[in-house]
Amino acid sequence: MSGSDEFEIDWDRTRRTGVAEAILCEPKTPAQIDAIVASAAGRRLLLTRLDEARHAALAATTRAALAYDPPSRTAVLGGPAPQVDVGADIGADMGADTGTAIGIVAAGTSDLPVAREAARTLAFHGYRAPIIADVGVAGLWRLTGRLPALRACRVLIAVAGMEGALFSVLAGLVEAPVIAVPSSVGYGVAAGGRTALRAALASCAPGLVVVNIDNGFGAAVAAIKMLRAMG
Repeated sequence: MSGSDEFEIDWDRTRRTGVAEAILCEPKTPAQIDAIVASAAGRRLLLTRLDEARHAALAATTRAALAYDPPSRTAVLGGPAPQVDVGADIGADMGADTGTAIGIVAAGTSDLPVAREAARTLAFHGYRAPIIADVGVAGLWRLTGRLPALRACRVLIAVAGMEGALFSVLAGLVEAPVIAVPSSVGYGVAAGGRTALRAALASCAPGLVVVNIDNGFGAAVAAIKMLRAMG
């Protein structure tokens, strides 16, 4: 079992499914993560839900091998992937100097950790996906001012907490499929992201698809599969 009785990495997943396996670090001990990284033997790995305390508890050799991004709680072993040319220019206002087909929209600054997890997952697989942040519906002009760039995307990932209103508004304005990621940002009845999740599931905007709360990784994988199915 890859040198351990506790794990077996699915190295064949990319060939079989089109996306690589990721290592979910949140329930794992630092020693288990150290062993997993050591077993990679020169191959690339994406690690998710790696908080700063757990990262600090890793062996020095493990930390040195990882490109760690604290806000997204992700780390990459083996360096970035080559960019994938997907051939759609979404414009300099989204931070893109060449074409991309995936855009990420975050309702508020507080949603950025989840948005960054999606962006880092996409980058691991070779897709550049710029983030438009703080365009929630409380100031709708911020979103409508970005519509030309957003409408050039082939897939959009939207991250929102609170009441999750961004999902329905965005999906009603663009042709591209929108993947809703409810975030756990909120308080009172919105605490934990469940209000945003229910709003996304109950949306009257047809075609909106939804992943689990705070699941930026899952949204990114869905976006990759959508793009590849489009051809």
